[in-house]
Amino acid sequence: MSLNFDLKLTMEQKLIMTMEMQLSVKLLQMSSYDLLKHINNELEENIVLEAKSQENDEVRKEEVDYSKLIKHLENDNKTFEYGYKDEEVSPLNFVSAKKSLKDFLKEQLIEINLERPMIDLCRYMVECIDERGYLDTSLEQIAKIKKQSLEYCEKALEVIQDLEPVGVGARDLKECLKIQLKRKKLGNSYIYEIVNEYLELVSKNKYNDIAKKLKIDSKTVQDYVDIIKTLEPKPARGYFTGEEISYIIPDATIRRIEDDFIIIMNDSILPKLNVNTVYKEILNNSEEKEVVDYVKGKMNKAMFLIKSIDERRNTLYKVIEEIISLQKLYFMYGEDYLKPMTIKNIADNINFHESTISRAIKDKYIALHTGRVIKIKDMFTNSLNTMNDDISTNNIKKKIKEIIDGENKKKPFSDSAICNMLNNEGIMISRRTVAKYREQLGIFSSSQRKRL
Repeated sequence: MSLNFDLKLTMEQKLIMTMEMQLSVKLLQMSSYDLLKHINNELEENIVLEAKSQENDEVRKEEVDYSKLIKHLENDNKTFEYGYKDEEVSPLNFVSAKKSLKDFLKEQLIEINLERPMIDLCRYMVECIDERGYLDTSLEQIAKIKKQSLEYCEKALEVIQDLEPVGVGARDLKECLKIQLKRKKLGNSYIYEIVNEYLELVSKNKYNDIAKKLKIDSKTVQDYVDIIKTLEPKPARGYFTGEEISYIIPDATIRRIEDDFIIIMNDSILPKLNVNTVYKEILNNSEEKEVVDYVKGKMNKAMFLIKSIDERRNTLYKVIEEIISLQKLYFMYGEDYLKPMTIKNIADNINFHESTISRAIKDKYIALHTGRVIKIKDMFTNSLNTMNDDISTNNIKKKIKEIIDGENKKKPFSDSAICNMLNNEGIMISRRTVAKYREQLGIFSSSQRKRL
């Protein structure tokens, strides 16, 4: 047996993404808020990048020791500040106005006449409140850490649980619900027993099983469960709890002028970037290769960032412009006139790759002339074939909701029944798709919707 070795040359094309290309792609799919954070980080890290001020500062002409300047600036952790004209939109306008739950609880403690050790212990407990509004540290641990008796900690917890919002300081869901029942004077022995023993059956709508165990009729059980469902399982809801908040900043505003629409890009939310002229002088005057290479690298990075932000803006403008062209009736008359529209439709019409469109619309919002702010991605809908024409998934969901809203609550429609109704209207849809859309609408299954 012989072995033959052949050497063959083949040619193949490969697309290698440079760091600059990766940055461009990354910026394109950022929301305006994330882009603003990214720019602020770059302003802190890149010494040659600056936000344009209202007036151009005079560049000092005296000689500068550039190598010392770079070393000084690189070690300087100061943040950059920049102003906004009166007519511009400041990012501060989008800061959350939610009050911290812990601050709210501490404010209430100040108004209560308590001895100093009790105030200190209560304030410590407040710091142990989690994002739901529950106490997530055991009293035994708190007693050990604060060197207090367990009985004293129990008294402190009573103080916390008497504060607003009702239910705060509970150690689990059952305690949370019972605190609310007691404070609102809604409970009786049956309701408390349901909370203590049968919450799992409640979650499955097994009212008949609960009725048998409590030896009462199912209708009464449902009435009691209705009371329980009015309670808040997360007392911290509506308060800032330390979790990161997502901010919605519209990328553009659509203005209507008679039967036409104009696009106003929300450029004012981002600082105007520039390359500091001091470092341009460095490139021209310094003879130190290491210094020149360092500044050149920083300058290239800054200029590419500025270019990428501009490209992001232009791409998004073209996408929004084409969306308006395809969905003019929607912008004029509202939801019922939203036509099926795919990413491919837009990509083909403006000669962009589909992946570019997908990135461009990710986490982007537009403010309409009606005052609504909508997510651009929500306008892109799949379509289902009907006997007459295509119908968007949004309109399918709307029909499903209308069917469920009009059903007999004692005999709610199953997904199969809804599927048959839509098929009879000429909308070809599967039961599985009906179930998926129903869940996306936040609507329970027929067994969970059933009333006694």
